[in-house]
Amino acid sequence: MIEIVQVVGLGLIATFLALIVKEHKPMFAFLLTMFVGSMIFLFLLDEIVMVIDLIEELATNANIHMMYLQTILKIIGIAYIAEFGAQISRDAGQAAIASKIELAGKIFILVLAIPILKAVIEMILALLPT
Repeated sequence: MIEIVQVVGLGLIATFLALIVKEHKPMFAFLLTMFVGSMIFLFLLDEIVMVIDLIEELATNANIHMMYLQTILKIIGIAYIAEFGAQISRDAGQAAIASKIELAGKIFILVLAIPILKAVIEMILALLPT
């Protein structure tokens, strides 16, 4: 609970500072926004690692093939990284670039999902009577 208050507090302080600085030095406001966004992301790394470790433990206990778990974690990572990059681009006033980042993320996710889709289709075909 304390951590989210710290993150929100940092975000609000940075927002107010960026609004003040933006009038005189828009580039500094953007750099401040990027810096604080990166700091929040780094602050969350321990939490992310903890969640990944828990998911891996649950998958091991459930005898889920690690290839599937690793692929799903990569897909989640791509989604978050693409969203983060797109938000930074939007903050800089570059909505077109943000859209292209999101498109790239979706394509990378689709490419990673192909082996899982293939395995599901093969499993379904194996269950169908011949």
